[in-house]
Formats: sequence, structure tokens, C-alpha cells
Amino acid sequence: MSPDTPPTMPAPAPASTGDPDALAALLPRWHRLRDAEEGEPLRALLAVITEQLDRIRDGVQQGYDDLFVETAAPWVLPYLGDLVGYRTLPGYERVLTTGLHDGGRAALAEAVAPRRDVAGTVASRRRKGTLHLLEELSEQAADWPARAVELSRQVAHTQPVKLYGSGSGSGSGTRAGRGRLADLRDGAELAVQGGPFGATARTVDVRRADSRHRQGGLTPAGVALFVWRLKAHSLTRSPAYCIDRARHLYTFSILGNDTPLVTKALPEPSPAHIAAVDNVPAFVTRHLLHDRLLDYYGPGKSLVIRRDGEDQPVPPADIVVADLSDWRYRPRRGQVAVDPELGRIAFGSRTAPRQGVWADYHYASAADTGGGEYVRDREPRPDAEVYRVGPGQSYRRIMDAYRAWQHDRRADRTGPAGIIEITHSGAYQEQLDFDLDPGDRLEVRAAEGTRPVIRLLDWYSNRPDALNIRAASGDCASHERPGIVLDGLLVAGRGINVTGPVGSVALRHCTLVPGWSLEPQCDPHAPEEPSVVLERTTACLRVEHSVLGTIEVIGDEVSEDPLAIHIRDSVLDATADDRQALSGPDCRHAHAVLHLHRATVIGEIHTHAIDIAENTVFIGRLHVARRGTGCLRYCYVPAGSRTPRRHRCRPDLTGPGQADRVRPLFTSTRYGTPGYGLLADRCAEEIRRGADDGAELGAFHDLYRPQREDGLRARLTEYTPAGADAGIFFVT
Repeated sequence: MSPDTPPTMPAPAPASTGDPDALAALLPRWHRLRDAEEGEPLRALLAVITEQLDRIRDGVQQGYDDLFVETAAPWVLPYLGDLVGYRTLPGYERVLTTGLHDGGRAALAEAVAPRRDVAGTVASRRRKGTLHLLEELSEQAADWPARAVELSRQVAHTQPVKLYGSGSGSGSGTRAGRGRLADLRDGAELAVQGGPFGATARTVDVRRADSRHRQGGLTPAGVALFVWRLKAHSLTRSPAYCIDRARHLYTFSILGNDTPLVTKALPEPSPAHIAAVDNVPAFVTRHLLHDRLLDYYGPGKSLVIRRDGEDQPVPPADIVVADLSDWRYRPRRGQVAVDPELGRIAFGSRTAPRQGVWADYHYASAADTGGGEYVRDREPRPDAEVYRVGPGQSYRRIMDAYRAWQHDRRADRTGPAGIIEITHSGAYQEQLDFDLDPGDRLEVRAAEGTRPVIRLLDWYSNRPDALNIRAASGDCASHERPGIVLDGLLVAGRGINVTGPVGSVALRHCTLVPGWSLEPQCDPHAPEEPSVVLERTTACLRVEHSVLGTIEVIGDEVSEDPLAIHIRDSVLDATADDRQALSGPDCRHAHAVLHLHRATVIGEIHTHAIDIAENTVFIGRLHVARRGTGCLRYCYVPAGSRTPRRHRCRPDLTGPGQADRVRPLFTSTRYGTPGYGLLADRCAEEIRRGADDGAELGAFHDLYRPQREDGLRARLTEYTPAGADAGIFFVT
């Protein structure tokens, strides 16, 4: 066999059957009939044997998969890498020694020993010392797009006069490829200065590029790896928001806030290609869009604008790039002005829309949290009937689909489980009232690849217009109480009101806009209004991978048990540190028991009890009525809080005089901004690495940013060209 011929792999073992009666089905029918007459003891015995056989079969199958880096379990990857001299990244020992939440061990293993990093060990060593390899290392070790720049080419220098006369062609002996002085007429070049794509020379900087104290890099030996940590999230055919109908002014964001647009990153054409602005999720500047309009505008590209429900977008010939910061620029007749840095649109008189404006664009966000078009993990529900809502579907409105499900449910044409699926990223402006019967299991969700918006408006002048979830009062067992799931939605204009004997309310990958709506600068429109009101209900509230505002609990504290509220991987935002994120009426303690896992809480908590809070950041003070139950572990708790017992919380472990230093600092605490809820790089290490597994505290714990940064630095040290000084420069 030729050494280049891959070995023939044996056929994998059959997968687990999952059927406890698999062995019993192989028996002759006479034995099964006799076993049934005696109470089926043989069937029960064979079910136990089948379970053990399935475990053995799964173990053999996994053992076969562990022989290959593409299919091996995460914990096996470093052992496979050891065969070729793979160096384990810092922090991998925590994977083997730390007890983590469900799925956390695999996520941490992928962060500190990525599959691509192990698979590319041999190939990376063959290309050691090249710039494009450093960019690939960022993708392999940290899953961050990057651009490598040789900073010595941007250091200013004096051109030797004698080189002009040498050689036979202009510039034959010059350093024309080196950094040059700024051209004040080149606006596009000036717009990218100070970043990875600028070419203007700067004076030398004696600080090292990899300095942990004060980063420099513009030295003859400097190499910079510019890294983008924010991801580009897409929105397709999303309605724009009309700021001024008389002057035809719009924003890309349906909430009316300014949203900087991001490029849709394109894959690099070859491994030897140095990343350009098209290959990273960079912010679109006015000069960049002006100079390369056809590269970024159009269907399937970074942005596109449609009007009056037309399939064809606004022609590029009608697009003019302008500064719309104060809405002073007025487009001429037939023109459409676009400001990508603010996410604003202005129409001229002849191009003014009559039936609305829709846009495809990309915005920046750190993780798949809140409503979005990203892929969401869902469990299949074959027992549920699906009612689809949207253009071309059977129903055009959410309430029409709900009434159809309710009619079929009461006519016994369907079971207690129903799904209302919204199939496009449009806006639904209707009053939603879900009246649930005992045993109902309703799910209102966005289809894959969509982010619908529910705008709750002032429909009635004499009563609130919240999204109401109600259950009929009466005697019913707890297991018969109805439940509802909201998945992948963005709710604006009002909040959710839950009343009656509801069993559970689940919010998954949803956004309940803090403050109900946003002003142009992302300030909340109604900062003191709640996003969720639990009023005289028995509902258990579960929040996962979501963003929401204040939770208010109204109930009978004497005769009813406290409600259970579970929040995981989410942001609870009261829009200010001194406002109540969870409380009862008149700022009293909420009659609820709180369970927090990897959450960021902006505001004060007033609650009956906290059962568990771990890896969580509390920006406002905590006031817990029952301090004898529950525990806080690996959290940041402000001074003056009344809490149950704490385990390794901050700033409790901080020395005297260090409390002001060890406090959370955020990139932004305003919803709608790109860095919302992210801990700043200048935040104290006790917060950035304060979780039980060494990750950062808060809602973005599972990004494992500290571990990815450590791994990338280790790889740079290993693969940097000899004599070079390499450093990481975070662009976002």
C-alpha cells in the first residue's frame, strides 16, 4: 500500500437502539405470550440486559470515534495531540478537576483544547514564522477572526537620498512598501488609521507589543495580531423604524436606536491570504461604504434596503453615503442617504416610501443571547401540532393561530401541546392575550433563521396593553397547570403580565427590551417599568439566554408559597444600579425564591430568598429576607448587601483598601450597544477570572474569553517568527 493511501477504516458498530424491548422482540412469540400471562418478568429482565448492552455498544462506538481527531470526545483531544507533540493550552487541568454545570465541561474543553488547534498542529509547524499562520492560530485556538500586521512597516523612517539614483526604474531601491505620511485628501485612508488596515507611518514606540502593563508595538521587531471578538449577527427583511414621517427619516433598528452596521465576513480565498476588511466582522465606516458601495450593498451582502414591499432593493445608483448624526443632511430628489456608522436612512422626496421600509443588515454582538436569527438548540416535540404564522402561511396574525389551536384543542382534534411558529423577521403589532386551560402546553417561537418582533402598542386607553398570560382559576392539581414557552422573540413597547394558576413560563433566547423601548442614544424610554409582572400566580419563571428588564412579583405572602424564578446565562437589567431589578410592589421584597446561574444583574434585588447564585455579577445591592437558606458562590456582591452565606465571593476575598479596584467594569450597560453586558478588558482580574472554572463572571461566562486569550498568547509565543515581538490588539 502506498504511504499516501489512507487506511481502510472498519465499519462502525451499530448505534444504540434505545428500545428496552429490543431483545424481547427476538424471542419466539410463544415465549412472549407465556411471559405475558405470568406478569412479564422475562421482559423486565431482558430490558435490564438490553440497557447494559446498549452501554457497551455505545462505549465501543465512542472508543472507535476517539481514534480520530474529527470525532473524538473533547477530553481525548489533548491525548491525540500528544502523539504529535501538541502542547496543551493553559487551563486544561480545570477540565479534569472542576465540577461544571451541564455542558460546561465540554465547552471549557473546546475553549482550551479546540479541535481545530489539535488537528492543525503538524501543518502549523511547517508554516511557522508566517503572518497568515498567526491569523489561522487565532481561529484555531480562540475562534476569533484576526489580521496579522508587521508593525515595522508602519514605523516612520528617513528615506536615504542615494537610493533614488540607484537602479534602473523608479523606486527600484526605495522602500515604497513601507509606511508613508498621511494624505489629507484620502479620506478612506484616514478613516482606518490606528487600526490593522492603515498604512500611514508613525513614530517608533519603544514599548513591547506583548507588554502586560502598557502595550506598545511600533518597533522594528513588532508584530501585531488584531482580533475581533464581537460577532456579526444578521437580520433579514427586518422592518425599519420611522423617526419622522414628514421628512422620511428611518433607522435600521426597529427600536429606533442608533445601530452601527457590521460587514458580513467572507471566507478567505486561500490559506496564504492575509485577512482584509472583507474577511472580518468590522464596523462599516462612511468612507468605506462610499468607496466600495457595490462590495457591501446588495442582496446577500452586508446591507440592503427595500421599500414598499418590493423584492428588488433600492438601486445602488440611488444610494448616497452621508453623515446623518443630526439629520441635517437632506438627500436630493431620487436619493436615499445611508449612514452606516449610526444605522440611519433618509429618503428624498421622489423616493419616499409609501408602504414601509425593510432592511437586511448585520449588527455586532458578543454571543447568541436574546432574540436573534442565530441557530438555537431545541428539543423535538413530535406530540405538538404546529401552526405557522407569516407571509405565505395559513395565518397572518399570532392571535389567529392561537385561536385555531384553542378551537382544535377544545374539539379534541389535537393534544394539549401546541406550537405557534413565526416564519419571518417581521413586526407584529397586535394585542396578545393567551388564556390557557388546565394541561395546556403552548410554545410561541421564531422559526430557525428568523427574529420576529412583537410590538405591544397603546391599543386601549383605559387599561394596560401588556402581553397577558392567564390561566382559568379553579381547583386543579399542580401537574395539570398549563405552561407556556416564548422562544426567539423580541418584545417591545410593553412587558408580560402573568396571572392565575399557571404552571411555568419559560423565556428562551428572548429579549424583553429593558425600559420597554429605546431612545436614539439607546437610553430606555420607560426605565422604571417592569418587563415581567407575576401577579397572583403560581407560575415558575424560567429565563435562559435572554435579556429582560425588571421583574415585579405581586402575591399573597401569607397563604401562598413563594414563586420560583430561575435565571441562566441571561441579563436582568433594571437600566440603573439603584433601580429594582426584582422586587414587590412599593419596593418591598418579592415573594419569590431566586436561582441564578451565570447571570448579570443590573439593579437591586429585593427578594424573599436566594436558593443558589453562582458565577453571577450583582451591580446593585441585594436584600434577602431569609438569610438562613441558600448560598452565593463565586459571585460579585456590592458592599452593604444582605445575603445568605457566601463562598469565595468578591470583594470578600479582597485585601484592605482593594474593594474599589475589585469591582465590575463594563464595556456598556445600555441595551442596543455592541458591547452590552460585556466586562471591560480593564476590569480587575478577580472579576474577569472569578468564576469557579476561571472564566469571567456574568451572563457571558460561557464565552470563556480569558481561556481563549491565554491560549492565543501561548500559541503566539510558540509560532512567532524568531526575534519578533508579537502582541494581541483587540479591535472589538
